[in-house]
Amino acid sequence: MIKSIFIALLLSLSVIAGQAQPLRNAGSNHGNRFEQLDYLLQDPNEYRTASGAPGPKYWQQRADYDINVDINEEANVLTGAETVTYFNNSPDILTYIWLQVDENFHHPNSDNNYDKPSSMSTRFTHQQLLQMNPKEYLNGYGVNITALTDATGRPLTYTVNQTMMRVEMPIPLKPGQKFVFKCNWNYKIPDKLTRYGRGGYEYFAEDDNNLYSIAQWFPRLAVYSDFQGWQNMQFSGGAEFALTFGNYKVNITVPEDHIVAATGECKNLAAVLTPAQMTRWQQAQTATEPIEVVTLAEAIENAKDKSKGKKTWSYEAINVRDFAFNSSRRLVWDAMAADVEGKKVMCMSYYGKEAYPIYKKYSTKAVYHTIKTYSKFTIAYPYPVAISVEASIGMEYPMIAMNYGRAEKDGTYSEATKYGAIGVIIHEVGHNFFPMIITVAPHT
Repeated sequence: MIKSIFIALLLSLSVIAGQAQPLRNAGSNHGNRFEQLDYLLQDPNEYRTASGAPGPKYWQQRADYDINVDINEEANVLTGAETVTYFNNSPDILTYIWLQVDENFHHPNSDNNYDKPSSMSTRFTHQQLLQMNPKEYLNGYGVNITALTDATGRPLTYTVNQTMMRVEMPIPLKPGQKFVFKCNWNYKIPDKLTRYGRGGYEYFAEDDNNLYSIAQWFPRLAVYSDFQGWQNMQFSGGAEFALTFGNYKVNITVPEDHIVAATGECKNLAAVLTPAQMTRWQQAQTATEPIEVVTLAEAIENAKDKSKGKKTWSYEAINVRDFAFNSSRRLVWDAMAADVEGKKVMCMSYYGKEAYPIYKKYSTKAVYHTIKTYSKFTIAYPYPVAISVEASIGMEYPMIAMNYGRAEKDGTYSEATKYGAIGVIIHEVGHNFFPMIITVAPHT
């Protein structure tokens, strides 16, 4: 009897559950795009209101970065040194902090690289066969932490767990206090078209040059929040991310004939541009049509001979949650100004000769259109620049997006390629608003 009642109870519960699920998410298992999110969001509290606005006790951590980075073009190695100032605005005492080291996605021991060898298709490329052995294919890749100290130079205790690094506080970090530490690192820059990932270089055999897309490249603070604590999930390679907001000063040292596009404003343009380029840059400040700061002819000429010297570009970015940059001697650069509620925003594009027929006509105007339109319907764009770089992929970072859109060898292109390029530029530049400024929750 008891057994029969128990079975009947289970059956009735299963019927109730089966009826309840369609009411909340008809016909799918969390796959309905228009599903109500009430049961996924946190209950309102003193930190976050039911409307989504900050509550009376809302807080947010902050991390400021002072970074020097150098690219060795011959070896394709990035070397960096950073001083990080972390502000504990939370009500909690922190005995450790978590940093993201995303480039360890390429480390041969990373779990991310062992999800493919278990399956085989009927047809395999040479590249796919090489990937079957990550230990060999990725040998030498991943982040090398060469020094980690506090502000006085005393070594810090840390543990690297694949794409995450936990650092022990020498003394507990109390609410309202800040912690300053220094980190030196390097890594071998991967070919992003064969070893994939957000950052890397693309090699152009016809002129023996690289385009560097340097993203998710430096050890940086993970998010610490009131509803999740530390976000310390592993970076899985193709996913999105959330990071702590802060201010950046970044000195980027590259071959002296390279052009650099980066998050923020360049503070030493007069030192890195020719007088003619600087004049064009000044003209672009009031231009209503894109002006080539670096012309196609200059980019083609630069690509012919590799300079042996080096040059440092100094960038600053205020209140952003990441920093990315592109560097190459084969880039055209054009710019025009947009007015957003009385504030000037420089809309800019960087692209090689392969993309020139499309990007010259459409890229910067698409950036301009995106900034103006999103500012009208959401919030005013708060940053001084917005950039689109043709880098064969689409991915967003603060103030800079890496997109695709190349013509055929003879300069022609299809309507699909044109509208695909315009679409991805609008999409990725639009990410400056969501989630680069406005984000719901940290995720990897």
